[in-house]
Amino acid sequence: MESAKSEQGLSRIVFTFIIPLIFFKSEFNHLMEQNDAQIGKEGTLEGTPLAENESPQPAMPSMESLLEEEGGLALDFPQSGEIRTGTIASISPSQILVSIGAKSEGVLTGRELEQISEKERAAFEVGQQIPVYIVNPEDQNGNVIVSYTRAQEQIGWDSVESMLQHDEIYEGIVDGFNKGGLIVPVHGLRGFVPASQVSALRRSMAVGDTPDQRWAKMIGEPIAVRVIEVDRERRRLILSERAAGSESRAALKERVIDELKEGGIYSGRVTSLADFGAFVNVNGADGLVHLSELSWDRVHHPSEILEVGQEVKVKVINIEREKRRIGLSIRQLQDDPWRARISAFQVGQLVEGTITRLTKFGAFARLANDVEGLIHISEISESRIEHPREVLRDGEKVTLRIVRIDPDQRRIGLSLRKVDSPAYADKDMKALAKELDFGQDNAPEPAEEPAEEAAQDSTSETTEETEE
Repeated sequence: MESAKSEQGLSRIVFTFIIPLIFFKSEFNHLMEQNDAQIGKEGTLEGTPLAENESPQPAMPSMESLLEEEGGLALDFPQSGEIRTGTIASISPSQILVSIGAKSEGVLTGRELEQISEKERAAFEVGQQIPVYIVNPEDQNGNVIVSYTRAQEQIGWDSVESMLQHDEIYEGIVDGFNKGGLIVPVHGLRGFVPASQVSALRRSMAVGDTPDQRWAKMIGEPIAVRVIEVDRERRRLILSERAAGSESRAALKERVIDELKEGGIYSGRVTSLADFGAFVNVNGADGLVHLSELSWDRVHHPSEILEVGQEVKVKVINIEREKRRIGLSIRQLQDDPWRARISAFQVGQLVEGTITRLTKFGAFARLANDVEGLIHISEISESRIEHPREVLRDGEKVTLRIVRIDPDQRRIGLSLRKVDSPAYADKDMKALAKELDFGQDNAPEPAEEPAEEAAQDSTSETTEETEE
């Protein structure tokens, strides 16, 4: 109804003002041509000086100025392919009328209306300004056909071309995938991230024989990309996560370092392996698990216990904020097997050991449960010796006494010269009694060492740490 009224009003304007003015312009041009011809016959030349007291004749007004004088009737007719900002005039289930100026209303109907999502249509209100694309300035019924979705699309292409020109990073969400990579919407357009342009971390998680197995689990995940190719004609928009990686990782690491806490436990994913350790991504930033922090057991290379893409629990043990380094540990979240292995030992106990190494500061001996201890050079003999080889040999089995256990440093101090020490005679007797099952109910307590013996042990420990 409103459209019909608008058409009737426009018709009245045309018949009342425009057609008479067109006729007037035609007559005016005809008279001007006759006047020029008459001037030509009389030989009057352009530029002839005016006679005395003669006033110059005013210039004839143009058609456009006459229309302007008639109340702004110079209509700004829309052009096909033009994008205009219009105001929603009315909304109905079958069409939306948009006022686009020039006393014309654009019509959104049929397929153009169906292409607008239900969510957007529900949000439209009369009086709201929206961009529209001029599909047809005048159809067979005299209507201006416009498209909201095509306007949005053209604005989107303008935006991504600007992003390409200014090398901007876009933070988006993975919306889909195909056999070649991921789909990421950018300003209403479907951007494609080829597998070769996906970050190393994300590729490490893309495990499987089919695209669904490789990419489906990433839908809904955040992703930072750069625009690397725009082709409007082919509707081609290529994105790269790798190209955005260097800058976004630096900014992300700054944020993550501020959020992480030393001693905190986090879930991470292994991103790469090196001879010196493994890099684990925690909350978007990489931290290093040094080789010594991978396991309580000896590890020669991280690949022995880890693989790229594996999810692990890590503990933050060090944060260097100036150098932006994050130190992580896996072994500190595990029970130390060494503590379990030494639970059978106590200070003062006599044990059997096999000499495994001789060094200038002492000898190493392997005990039961694959525990290794050190016999400091000062604990090998009552007499002064220059090197342990003067008394011991590799592979030799000897009886030793445990003189120190340090769980934090994972060290056991052993002594050869104190095997027959009188200070441990009482302890040795109790241990023997228990071994022979003489009815001892309680575990033997280690005997206190004489002050002289304790002083010697302290000297030995200090010397041991210095020489090591």
